[in-house]
Amino acid sequence: MKKNSAHYLSTALLGFALTIPAYGFAQTSPAKVDEVALRAHLALLSSDLFEGRGTGQRGGDLTVAYLETQAAVAGLLPANGKSYRQAVSINGIKSLPLESSVNIRLARSLNLTFGEDWIWSAGDAISSHQFDHELLFVGYGINAPEEQWDDFKGVDCKGKILVVMVNDPQPTAEQPDRFGGKALTYYGRRTYKTEEALRRGAVGVLLIHTEASANIGWDVLKNGGMGEQFQLANKDTKGLAIQGWITDAAANTLFAASGLDLNALRQTAENKDFKPVAIKARLKGEAKSQIRQLEQFNIAGIVPGTDPQLNNELVIYSAHWDHLGKQDGTGDQIYNGAVDNGSGTAALLAMAKAAVVQPAKRSQMFLWVAAEEQGLLGSAWYASHPLWALNKTAAALNLDTLNFVGRTKDISAFGADRSDLIVAANKVAQGMNMTVAPPRVDVAGGYFRSDHFSFAKAGVPAFSIGSGRDYINDPQASLEKARGYGKRYHQVTDEYDASWDLSGMTEQAQFTLNLGQEIANTKSMPAWKENDAFSKMRK
Repeated sequence: MKKNSAHYLSTALLGFALTIPAYGFAQTSPAKVDEVALRAHLALLSSDLFEGRGTGQRGGDLTVAYLETQAAVAGLLPANGKSYRQAVSINGIKSLPLESSVNIRLARSLNLTFGEDWIWSAGDAISSHQFDHELLFVGYGINAPEEQWDDFKGVDCKGKILVVMVNDPQPTAEQPDRFGGKALTYYGRRTYKTEEALRRGAVGVLLIHTEASANIGWDVLKNGGMGEQFQLANKDTKGLAIQGWITDAAANTLFAASGLDLNALRQTAENKDFKPVAIKARLKGEAKSQIRQLEQFNIAGIVPGTDPQLNNELVIYSAHWDHLGKQDGTGDQIYNGAVDNGSGTAALLAMAKAAVVQPAKRSQMFLWVAAEEQGLLGSAWYASHPLWALNKTAAALNLDTLNFVGRTKDISAFGADRSDLIVAANKVAQGMNMTVAPPRVDVAGGYFRSDHFSFAKAGVPAFSIGSGRDYINDPQASLEKARGYGKRYHQVTDEYDASWDLSGMTEQAQFTLNLGQEIANTKSMPAWKENDAFSKMRK
């Protein structure tokens, strides 16, 4: 029955796709990205019909069927044998706080409320865990030999719940460049904290949330944490029994009840002589979760290269197709994700149609990845199960959250300066009468939060092309409009607006295609800068 339904869905969407006018592209250099086609895809993909394109939800299945249909209509060749789909094996984990008794206890329970005071999930995809474990504060939870930094100092973490600060140690007057200065390094990311806790045999980890240190609001974390969580299903990968966040207020209450001053300990944790501190409290009770195994799909299509010597090498354009989907509750519970990332998904479709008309010397792949919102899962799966040899992949250019405001004089190429890609980016920008925005301090760790990072970790020069900020029309009002998106990020209000000026979004897509084709037509593949952390992976 499921196979018949899937066949019917694909056929229905193909019929719908063929009713969309096929806008032709002139045989000029470069091929033009069509704004009308981009808008049509964006409006449809971010409509309620697709139910927020949720991982493991009906809206996600609809999206996959639509993308593979549109890839065929655009003229892309299947990248996985005869299929556009690459299956991604995922575990779905839904915390069941109402059926659970787990809480932090001292002489009495703190009575933490799930969603308001803390959120947690089973990182090992096991449906039930019994806890009676000591809590241990480990500062930033970092072991970085190159920085001569060790927050653990040989303390045994086995069987403990680690309470950890997010971000990394801040620069000082004496050491202005430690841990990247004001920029966030990978050590500051929550993914590193859980990985390090697992390496040290801890049972779980609780991250202390502040908006300043996490660079994300509690409401955003809550929206994600209240729903189903996902992780790659790999039999060789282990996980923590519990991982999650605790609010700053709840953490202060916990530490105070244990006779500790959290703010004072934070100051101590800024020094490399910090030592772990036992918290006079235990995590006790049972945590229950609903577990399921599922397949999601990356969608990948190819434009073959024209050069007999170079067509076995590849440039990848990527965007994640998923958002937060449809959640339980009353009122509007569809997280449409128009800007994040209906915009990138639609842009790749419009770019693919242009690229097919005018191929390049190297081959080009258009890759829509799954489950980015769940931790870059689709791109991580591709990087470990590549459809094209990674050492023959010249670059990966990612699009995530595009310009919905209007045209700009500049374009963001943040992270391109880590490799030769910055040279190509400057050349392409100049050819479009634009400039590449100057490098900025990455205080939020943005380079580690989007799908290009999965490729960078695998050695492929990669970055995300971002929106410019030097607006041509009514610069100040346009800038305020762009900043206003922060209030809609990961909220139900991230919806498509027919009044949007998509000329800037089209220009961003055009820049990305032009850059990809510049790379695809150049004799040599880009290389990382010699001292960059990712260069050794390429070698």
